[in-house]
Amino acid sequence: MDNASRSDRTRRAVIQAALAIIVRDGPRQLTFDAIAAESGISKGGIMHQFPNKAAVLQGLLEHQIQYFAEFSQRHVASQPADKRDSLLDAQIATLKEATSDPQSVVFAMLAAFVEDPSLLAVIREGSGEKLKQILATSADRDMSLVRWIAAYGLTVTSLVGLWPLGDEERQRVFDCLLDDTRWQPLADRQQTPG
Repeated sequence: MDNASRSDRTRRAVIQAALAIIVRDGPRQLTFDAIAAESGISKGGIMHQFPNKAAVLQGLLEHQIQYFAEFSQRHVASQPADKRDSLLDAQIATLKEATSDPQSVVFAMLAAFVEDPSLLAVIREGSGEKLKQILATSADRDMSLVRWIAAYGLTVTSLVGLWPLGDEERQRVFDCLLDDTRWQPLADRQQTPG
């Protein structure tokens, strides 16, 4: 195995070990000793890839961001080419996916926040950039903004345990947000005489 492949494999093993520790023991228990014990990689090998705990957390966040970026790309590619607001639909579907197995996402975010709140800037900036793209291509900016905010709020409240209803209700709300027929721009709606 070449050095690049070995390095990539080590990074993935460290990220998976870090996630397992955070989920099982909490973010404060994430140490190089714990990662070494969980992954079977020496502390020196870990530190060669990640010089400090903040770098591990940044790698964990980047791993999650990459996963959801790929999910979003697959969603866009699966839609008809002429589908209206496909970027918005992809973002809502991605947020829905984040709530289907929230453990990795929420624990990565909480661990980063506990260790260094500035690490969450990458999530905030990425969300802002996605929203700009959505609004730039939207048929109805206000409607798209409302749908995005609803999906984002639903995701965050679910991830931090503040969603007051069950999983089935959350999925139903996401399905409603993804149903384009419920969100047609005012200009496209048929006017009825009043």
